[in-house]
Amino acid sequence: MVKGLRTEYDRQYAEVQDSILRMGGLVERAITDALLCLQNRDQALAEEIITNDAVINELRFTIEENCVKLIATQQPAATDLRAVLAALSIVVDLERMGDHAAGIAKTVIRMGDKPLLKPLIDIPKMAEISRTMLGESLQAYIKRDEASARAIAARDDEMDHLYKAIFDELVGMMSESPSAVERATYLLWSAHNLERIGDRVTNIAERVVFVGTGDMKELNV
Repeated sequence: MVKGLRTEYDRQYAEVQDSILRMGGLVERAITDALLCLQNRDQALAEEIITNDAVINELRFTIEENCVKLIATQQPAATDLRAVLAALSIVVDLERMGDHAAGIAKTVIRMGDKPLLKPLIDIPKMAEISRTMLGESLQAYIKRDEASARAIAARDDEMDHLYKAIFDELVGMMSESPSAVERATYLLWSAHNLERIGDRVTNIAERVVFVGTGDMKELNV
């Protein structure tokens, strides 16, 4: 890429990166708020999360348009092209994470004023791990840090183990007390949404490795 084109590519790509970080910040906030509204059965906050999800969705489309424009006008190749293609994939995963946070909010709305079946112990752990993984995965993308990306993907095992523990405990409670089924299901849905966020972060880590190596493969198999 000649110098003039290189400078313009760098400018446009920097804008894409900034927008991805902004989108990631919105998703992290949505995860934080989703946990809060679940803990407090906060219907107003749940409605706010659902409303704000539209902002995340719109930002995804804006970033995608800018990536397509960058490819069309700057014709990047090799690592540069892979970085833009990765961005197109990353924003889809971020948008889906926003959907999962909104899914928890919708569960809270369904709960109404019903109390939680049990104190939340592992679900907050899942929320914290997912937020940490998300922030670190986006930094790995910005820095093109393959080693960090692989380490982040490995943390998804923690998410899976926590989800299994939650699943086993709640299924046991439902077996012992059929009257607990509805409230247990609300917590299962919430935990499942967080587990899926972990999977989506793993997808981002895989794209970071793709940028550096050109290899597209699963990191957790």
